[in-house]
Amino acid sequence: MAVQLNHTIVHARDSRASAQFVAEIPGLPRPGRFGPFQVVELANGVSLDFVDTDGEIAPRHYAFLISEAEFDQIFERVRERNIPHWADPGRTRAGRVNHGDRGRGVHFDGPDGHFIEIITRSYGGT
Repeated sequence: MAVQLNHTIVHARDSRASAQFVAEIPGLPRPGRFGPFQVVELANGVSLDFVDTDGEIAPRHYAFLISEAEFDQIFERVRERNIPHWADPGRTRAGRVNHGDRGRGVHFDGPDGHFIEIITRSYGGT
């Protein structure tokens, strides 16, 4: 059997709002409920399962591989909402898009401080 990532749990102060944000920005279907989780389904069968927590949240990085056309649509939603964004994970190139590996990419904060990245090409050109 090939090993595949099935889901990951994402801690949030408000799982419904956080899941909705992560679904709306890239244009994914509305989150569904499964037990205590707000579930965002991705095209490759992986889900992000948001759960409420009162404890400390360690911000995580979530990178989404998308097409060039999807990049235009998603980046427009980021700009319409005036979401600060960067061309790099170190947050040194504010308001810019990176063009690494002959693609495009941008980073921005999601709810609860999770760092979201959209890229049109995998790093290393694969």
